[in-house]
Amino acid sequence: MTSDTLVLLSSRELEKMRNAGRLAAELLNHLEPMVKPGVSTLELNDEAERWTLAHGAKSAPLGYKGFPKSICTSVNEVVCHGIPNSKQILKEGDIINIDVTPIVEGFHGDTSKTFFVGTPAPKTKKLVEVTEECLRRGIAEVKPGARIGDIGAAIQEYAEAEGFSVVQNFAGHGIHRIFHTVPEILHYGKRGTGKRLRQGMVFTIEPMINEGTWEVEILDDGWTAVTQDGKLTAQFEHTVAVTASGVEILTLP
Repeated sequence: MTSDTLVLLSSRELEKMRNAGRLAAELLNHLEPMVKPGVSTLELNDEAERWTLAHGAKSAPLGYKGFPKSICTSVNEVVCHGIPNSKQILKEGDIINIDVTPIVEGFHGDTSKTFFVGTPAPKTKKLVEVTEECLRRGIAEVKPGARIGDIGAAIQEYAEAEGFSVVQNFAGHGIHRIFHTVPEILHYGKRGTGKRLRQGMVFTIEPMINEGTWEVEILDDGWTAVTQDGKLTAQFEHTVAVTASGVEILTLP
């Protein structure tokens, strides 16, 4: 099985994906009380790693293509793939996306959420709320026979109507025993385009929504993606399965 082979999961495999997804959601819930001013992103990473191992799972990001930590912590203008670090201390008014992917019995549960550190400014709060609604609208398009373009179109239409932009450099992805595989799920696009969705397909939807331009750049560490204009960005992610009648979110606690 290569990463460009489309796999339709059996009911037994879906059950394993549910277990991995549930653990991922519970990990985010576990970390949430730690998200406050004065905490370093490395402390979040270390607690996530401890908790994951204590629950008999392992952290997919750790060592993945050389990534050095167990979770991604993306603060303020960091779009994705922020590397936890002892010198990065959360402060009042920040936002942070925490992206976790535990592996349970060989299957990946991938989810992320943007948290407020203390009390957000009104425009920050709006960005985060719009981003979460973008994810909801993308998921609502998922059903057998729909097209991948329908997901991206729903996200883009809403984000742009609210005055924000959709990052085009990163996409959702198929996931099961393999961390990143087909299909690619763009968060922008046209309705009625792209592959048709089929029962048993499992993938992530993970829109990254920016306050300013959608364009990003990658820092010298080769991982950290930041907004080109230094403005804020937010992201939410769920792993979903196409069911006979519609969609199931696998990353719920």
